Amino acid sequence: MSYFYLALAIVAEVIATSALKASNEFTRLWPSVLVVVGYLSAFYLLTLVLRSVPVGIAYALWAGLGIVLVTLVGIVIYGEKPDLPAIIGMTLIIGGVAVIQVFSSVSAH
Repeated sequence: MSYFYLALAIVAEVIATSALKASNEFTRLWPSVLVVVGYLSAFYLLTLVLRSVPVGIAYALWAGLGIVLVTLVGIVIYGEKPDLPAIIGMTLIIGGVAVIQVFSSVSAH
């Protein structure tokens, strides 16, 4: 269940971060509510994850996948276009997450 909770936490964080831009510095009500609810949900779910997944592994997955997913949301919703160095960097992040999952002995499989 830990990795299911981690996936939900990442999705909640991505929604909250994406809504942060739409909140227009917390001047728009519903995107602002989404930010608060999303981050509260994400951090609560992360506490459930940390019962059985080492904090370093959980945070690496959270941060790495969050960066990539927020970038994809930025592309689709906000029309943002990452440049080549950003794409290379995100590819390296995905590679790092894959290495942790496949080869790390501290990752709960």
